[in-house]
Amino acid sequence: MERNVFESWRKSHMMKAHVTNPNLVIGEYTYYSGFYHKEHFQEYCVRYLSEKKGEDQLIIGKFCSIGSGALFIMSGNQGHRYDWTTTYPFFYTDDDWGGSCDGYRPSGDTVIGNDVWIGTESMIMPGVRIGDGAVIAARAVVTKDVGPYTIVGGNPAKVIKKRFTDTQISMLMEMRWWDWPEEKIKRYMKLLCSGRIEELYKEHIRG
Repeated sequence: MERNVFESWRKSHMMKAHVTNPNLVIGEYTYYSGFYHKEHFQEYCVRYLSEKKGEDQLIIGKFCSIGSGALFIMSGNQGHRYDWTTTYPFFYTDDDWGGSCDGYRPSGDTVIGNDVWIGTESMIMPGVRIGDGAVIAARAVVTKDVGPYTIVGGNPAKVIKKRFTDTQISMLMEMRWWDWPEEKIKRYMKLLCSGRIEELYKEHIRG
């Protein structure tokens, strides 16, 4: 039987403990629940990520939840140019075609905010930025930036709805609870695990 690094679908791994690529930056308490795909996040979920300094990074914030088999596609266009006559990446083959026709174009860092829930087998394309508190539905293909506290789904992913009102989202973005010290998070745990955002905001302002 093929080895599975996860004990069950209920068990997850904090990702920072299993990351070695310098272009993969993971925030505290972010976890990957990969039972159905059997491997750690870096081994299965991150595709075409370079280890070279200065190349595109995958940056994931704090307290994110990532479902089994979610994919992050890196390395820009990987040498394929759809604006050229051919999309074939001659530069990257072993054959000598008599030229240095390098079609690689970086897409910039892929940045996932804090407290983002990324559903199983979703796909995040190169250079996409996903805001704090967003939700990515299972098997969504995300080709464009996603705003804070926005739920998206489908292929290509489209906005389903915002999780809260604009006023509540502004409160959450101002509080940035994921940056609070552990003691404060524990103190307000009941409010964090509720929809009482205005009450949480008042307590936060009160200090």
